[in-house]
Amino acid sequence: MKLLPTLDTPSPIQLWQWITEPTEYLHNYDRQCGDIFSVKMSGPLNRAVFISNPQSMQAVLTNDTKQFSAPGSSNQILKPFLGDRGIILLDGGEHRQRRQLLMPQFHGDKIRAYTDLICEVTRDVVSQWQVGETINIREQMQSISLSVILQAVFGLYKGERYDRIRDKLVAVLALVESPINASFLLIPALQQDLGAWSPWGRFLRDRAELDRLLYEEIAERRRNYQPDRADILTLLIGAKDADGNSMSDIELHDELMTLLFAGHETTATAISWAVYWVNYLPEVKQKLLAELATIGTERDPIAISRLPYLNAVCSEALRIYPVGMLTFPRIVQEPVALQDYNIEPGTMIAGCIYLTHHREDIYPEPHLFKPERFLERQFSPYEFIPFGGGSRRCIGMALAQLELKLVVLEVFANCQLELTGKLPVVPVRRGVTLGPKGGIEAKVQSILL
Repeated sequence: MKLLPTLDTPSPIQLWQWITEPTEYLHNYDRQCGDIFSVKMSGPLNRAVFISNPQSMQAVLTNDTKQFSAPGSSNQILKPFLGDRGIILLDGGEHRQRRQLLMPQFHGDKIRAYTDLICEVTRDVVSQWQVGETINIREQMQSISLSVILQAVFGLYKGERYDRIRDKLVAVLALVESPINASFLLIPALQQDLGAWSPWGRFLRDRAELDRLLYEEIAERRRNYQPDRADILTLLIGAKDADGNSMSDIELHDELMTLLFAGHETTATAISWAVYWVNYLPEVKQKLLAELATIGTERDPIAISRLPYLNAVCSEALRIYPVGMLTFPRIVQEPVALQDYNIEPGTMIAGCIYLTHHREDIYPEPHLFKPERFLERQFSPYEFIPFGGGSRRCIGMALAQLELKLVVLEVFANCQLELTGKLPVVPVRRGVTLGPKGGIEAKVQSILL
């Protein structure tokens, strides 16, 4: 039997490389092993098979319930953040039922209803900037995405509980702000409570306080249930399964944490990259501003979706540094052949989104930011795959894409920024995502609000 290619570097060193230099780790494997290989690292991904060939990605992601399964247990490293009753960690029928419940909240009229909210939050944040001050773009985009998700998911508006939940969520997410901190997720042995001064001990205390605030909100909303409210917490409280049972407080908590984590951190990172690239490349900025000048003040989602250069800029930002480097892992259920290799049952397979997005045969000069790629041709769902695929494709994809476009539109329509510091900005690990090192600093040149 033909053995899958791998590297002989000791597994602890590979794990450290995956934590501290994930893009170089992937490129190194790609250069030496090609577009299918078995990684050898300590931890949950040990001996996993990574694929980046679009045909192989399609074969795996379109056979979720046959040759492959997508168990929630594959994402156990997220359990400290999310609990184990949110959609990401559910399996089988439970996962399908929860997905069917949530999907309508992220499509159609619901999405259009979020348009004004996103624009208002963005303009509010931009209006607080001062001409001449230096801002951290990622921190500012995080403020926008967090406000959007707190209002859309919780129906929480500015006030004491809003501020407390926002501050504690930011504190909890601080655990993954650097590659070193991210090692606490990827190396369970480091998850030791050595007191409030220790990173894991501080995380546990911040998470406990956030949990308390969330359960307080859930209890209050149950007592004062208003079915006509449009937020997702109201929907979940009123939902019943086939047997007429409502979701428990634990299930509500874990689903809220999942939506907060997945819908806030990832979107803020994607927006930050887009804002960075437009400011970094004058010709891109000039073309985008020219297109934005053709629209009025109305923010119609359909009209915005038809702005070709804005769409191309946002797609290229998601391509060059995809927020998620891997698809949701699949487990082989029966012997399967991929690219002339026989894969045994029980093997974990992950599509490598990052390497697929950097294939020379699909994206010539893949390390250059070129929005024109998305004007010149249309890519298949397995060539351009920033939100994963199959039964585990990101449920909030439509909302994330709309938010990305709207925030970029509002930022460049209402202010002028100039990047500062050493350039270019490089990608680094932020937990399980790929974010800009240092957060990107820019000087505010003018405010048009």
